[in-house]
Amino acid sequence: DLGLGDALVGRTKFCVHPADRVEAVEKVGGTKNPKIERIVELAPDLVLMNEEENRAEDAKSLQAAGLRVHASMPRTADDTAAMVRSIGVALGAGRVAEPIAADIERRADRVRRQAALHPPLRYACLIWREPTMTVSDDTFIAGLLALPGGQNVFGSRDDRYPVITPRELHDADRL
Repeated sequence: DLGLGDALVGRTKFCVHPADRVEAVEKVGGTKNPKIERIVELAPDLVLMNEEENRAEDAKSLQAAGLRVHASMPRTADDTAAMVRSIGVALGAGRVAEPIAADIERRADRVRRQAALHPPLRYACLIWREPTMTVSDDTFIAGLLALPGGQNVFGSRDDRYPVITPRELHDADRL
């Protein structure tokens, strides 16, 4: 969307959009096992990383090899807008990024305004089985679900992705 797709030299195996163009970009590993040597060989001007998905030691290795790294970790729609702006600036496309970021903010504000017209909805967002895991309020998932008025029954947990028991899930319905 920043108009720089042709400048991409590498991507993770999980980067799958836009589907009609991404296949032309070399896969350089996954989020937890990037091919550091290959990334360095490709000599990108900037490596985009996510602090939750990518490992800090990989970011340090890339920086030690002389590569510039831009790391982000949005937890809310507002954080996402700020991330879009910061990536735009880092790539010299700040003017192109601004309307995208502003659109994210407008949409989030519209959802917040609509949510204010309705009672909150309590939820538990289950993300994994064996063990059963959910999300705390310190996650992007919870940030998005809060926009329309969601109240996370496990939001105050210390772990970002707490393991819960069936009993805890059952009891959360009564709180």
